[in-house]
Amino acid sequence: MGQTKRSLWERFIKIAQPYFFPDIRGGSWAMLLLLIMLVVFLFGVLFLIIAGMTWTANHFAPVLTAKIASGLFSNITEIFNSKGWLIFAGFLIVPPGIFMLFGRHIRSRRRAWVLLATVLLLSLSMTGINVAFSYITNYFTNALVEKNQDLAYLFVGVYFCGFMIGIPIVAFYFYVLGYLGMRWREWLTNEFLRKYFSNRSYYEIETLAEIDNPDQRIMEDIRSFTRTSLWFLLILMGSLMDLFSFTGILWSKSVLLVVVVLGYSLVGTLLTFLIGRRLIGLNFNQLRYEADFRYSLVHVRDNAESIAFYQGEKPELAQIGGRFKKVLGNFNLLIGWQRNLSFFTTGYSYLPAVLPFIVLFPQYFSGQINYGDMMQANFAFLHIYAALSLIVSQMEQITTFAASIERLSTFADAITPTPVHGIQIYEADRFALKDVTLLTPDKDRTLFQNLTMDLEGSNNLVVGGQSGVGKSSLLRAIAGLWTQGSGIVLRPPLEEIFFLPQKPYMLLGSLRDQMLYPRMELEIPEDELRRVLESVNLADLPERSGGFKAKLVWADVLSLGEQQRLAFARLFINHPGFAVLDEATSALDGENEAMLYQKLQELDIHYISVGHRSSILDYHDHVLELQGQDKWELLTVDDYKVKMSKIS
Repeated sequence: MGQTKRSLWERFIKIAQPYFFPDIRGGSWAMLLLLIMLVVFLFGVLFLIIAGMTWTANHFAPVLTAKIASGLFSNITEIFNSKGWLIFAGFLIVPPGIFMLFGRHIRSRRRAWVLLATVLLLSLSMTGINVAFSYITNYFTNALVEKNQDLAYLFVGVYFCGFMIGIPIVAFYFYVLGYLGMRWREWLTNEFLRKYFSNRSYYEIETLAEIDNPDQRIMEDIRSFTRTSLWFLLILMGSLMDLFSFTGILWSKSVLLVVVVLGYSLVGTLLTFLIGRRLIGLNFNQLRYEADFRYSLVHVRDNAESIAFYQGEKPELAQIGGRFKKVLGNFNLLIGWQRNLSFFTTGYSYLPAVLPFIVLFPQYFSGQINYGDMMQANFAFLHIYAALSLIVSQMEQITTFAASIERLSTFADAITPTPVHGIQIYEADRFALKDVTLLTPDKDRTLFQNLTMDLEGSNNLVVGGQSGVGKSSLLRAIAGLWTQGSGIVLRPPLEEIFFLPQKPYMLLGSLRDQMLYPRMELEIPEDELRRVLESVNLADLPERSGGFKAKLVWADVLSLGEQQRLAFARLFINHPGFAVLDEATSALDGENEAMLYQKLQELDIHYISVGHRSSILDYHDHVLELQGQDKWELLTVDDYKVKMSKIS
């Protein structure tokens, strides 16, 4: 379990640290040092503010200050009259020096540190206000017991002054906390998206299917991570401050009560951890099953027409119902373990309401302490108890947070670039393969072995063969999508190649966006766009779709044949040197198919095609026939036609 905890902590640091400090060797320790220095500096600043306010109050209203905070003024004066002020001077001098040493690492992260410093300062201020209220409660209660009317009204006024100071501090605290969380989420989301789209990680994740629901991890898990991380950080900092601030108060009232709260909290924390650790795995599974259930509903929406044609409502309902059953089954286990935890934590939280009074009754009834002291001790006890019982009070949130860390960590590992071992790809002025052996991404199947070919000059290639022999997979290898295997692929730079799949990609955008994709920055006049549409027999598309700026669900508006012709319009506008066509004309009639291939030749775009139709042979020079069972043959088109005529 220790290794599991350490591993979880390391995964948390790997995700959380880079926003505040670079992920370098020793970076986590440097980050911890800077965080400690920041708290020390803010503590010094807060002390300086309190000292200034106290001295100012004593200067202008010494009598009132003596009634309200005589002990505070004398303590501060004693510190500055002794060498104690050197400690607080160090609090204000040393931390900035440490930050300057790491300046080059945090220079670009200054806004994050300023926001964090603001939140922590407000948090420390709230702790200071709570300490002040504990003394005000003591004095106010004693004034009531002694029936000192003037003093009671005085502390009512002090209460209101404390509220007026505390209200803006609390309001700004939650605002800055939310703002910091928003900026952290923005940065972290952009980092994950950058890696997700780098090196085609999104494709590998979908192909290998080892990471479920990346959309949820980017959207929901990152949001939860940033918000919860800050919340736990501030709870932890507040708990530590409460522990240091109120332990002295409680120690002055009853040493026994300090021992009681320490022992009670320690036993409760250990028992809570033992009972609640099972919740981590259950929360992880719950997040996964909920996302799977949601995705199945989205899948139905995206494929509504196909399901309707197949009359597939019954199997779709069964599949969705099966996923929902997993949601409910895991949730049943989850609430069961939450119930078990609640049995303990509920009883654990009730006893402290009376425990300090039971311990202090002998001192109170014997006259050693007064009623106000007992109330202040109770106030301090509850704050220390809450600080030490952080795991008990936050166990369910901690287990949910741990599951979120696990999901983000595995996702981060999946999108982190790793050295590629397998088929090697090099840039050249042509397409060529040297002894290429291609396996499926899971390495379960060999598609072909020792494939060698070389397209020189203006030669165009068609890849043929029975369905399932690996024709499209060869194109994936050329594109660098599938790399499992061995051999060498030579191809032009990717920016000079345009890939057209059988099912064209219709992005969410306008007609202009569809035509320019992926080079959205191109400035092409509408007259030119119309001319290109006319060349692919889609001249009427702007009028019947609402113009070039109209945003429609194009996959639903256009037939597959129209989508394929629009994809060719996209190809002609981008005008690459090479094109790879994977059944790109399968939904077209012969006349449109011939027109598009002739247009490719007019534009001097060299191409490789995958197709079953014999009609496309006339537009190619060579045929690569994949024959299955690791066999292949490279022929000229004329030789291939002769071969096929003999077979027929």
